[in-house]
Amino acid sequence: MQADFQLGSDMKGRRIVVAMSGGVDSSVVAALAARTGAETIGITLQLYDHGAAVGRAGSCCAGRDIRDARAVCDRLGIAHYVFDYESAFRESVIDRFADDYMAGRTPIPCVRCNQGVKFTDLLRLARDLGADCLATGHYVRRVEGAAGAELHRAADPARDQSYFLFATTQDQLDYLRFPLGGMPKAQVRELAAEIGLGVAAKPDSQDICFVPDGDYASVVKKVRPEAEKAGEIVDLSGRVLGAHRGLIHFTVGQRRGLEIGGSPEPLYVVKLDAPGNRVVVGPRRALAVSAARLSDINWLGGDFDGPLTAKVRSMAKPVPARFVDGTVLFDAPEYGVAPGQAAVLYAGDRVLGGGWIETTVAAEALAA
Repeated sequence: MQADFQLGSDMKGRRIVVAMSGGVDSSVVAALAARTGAETIGITLQLYDHGAAVGRAGSCCAGRDIRDARAVCDRLGIAHYVFDYESAFRESVIDRFADDYMAGRTPIPCVRCNQGVKFTDLLRLARDLGADCLATGHYVRRVEGAAGAELHRAADPARDQSYFLFATTQDQLDYLRFPLGGMPKAQVRELAAEIGLGVAAKPDSQDICFVPDGDYASVVKKVRPEAEKAGEIVDLSGRVLGAHRGLIHFTVGQRRGLEIGGSPEPLYVVKLDAPGNRVVVGPRRALAVSAARLSDINWLGGDFDGPLTAKVRSMAKPVPARFVDGTVLFDAPEYGVAPGQAAVLYAGDRVLGGGWIETTVAAEALAA
């Protein structure tokens, strides 16, 4: 199979740098790049102290993953370089992750990582190496539109990663390539097996790479020991219902772990009051949101001014909305919208842009 890296038909003299995590997706991208006849170089970023993660499956850029990436490059006969970006990753991603949790926000470190070390520092490295493009294993599509490159959802909706790439700038998009965006995952694994890559059956990463076993609180406590501070759990009127052992253990929309009895209906985390160190709870209808104000908006939609949909969580379905003066206005109440998450805007499959949710507006039904 030949993949289109959108560099023209003559690949002689072309150079492609591939971001390699050690997983099957980026490994297949490297193989497809090498098949084109272009000079192909694999780059892996060491993003954190991999000593603690050696032998742990389900995380990217750990010690074993670096070895896997190198083995793939050896198999393909291409160069492979490892760059130590541990300090930059800690400051821009891990520290920010911990600070967001302490501020009562729900962070998305994978977007921060793409914004920073992956699509800023890695692009710079690729350009320094004289590459014509940087290719990654993300499941999104880059489509050449009338006004330039556009970002579109993957052909396989179950694998689509466009939500995590909303902050990709137009300049970055012009340089990036996503050759897996039109393939189902099963085909990617088949290609890996056909080529004889040792990672063909390697499990997909499940957790945030620096969070062992999904225990976010333990990471936050390690980075910010003062984070686990006990406080009150209160209802919407401010009445104390119980106690908590730290805001870092809760997110908006959470139901389990409140340990509050005697309520006539299930209670959910509606708000995290960081200044007051309080967890505010209420019935599910209290989670209904009519609008969300965004910050740090990245816009890829040009002069688009038509109907759009908005996605407020990675696993959520895009819902009809309007976008006015930096605020997403939902056509129908949306649930579980939390500050710190992203709202990504679409026109069909095309990513128009998005931003970080700063504040939300409760649905009118709640106020009535």
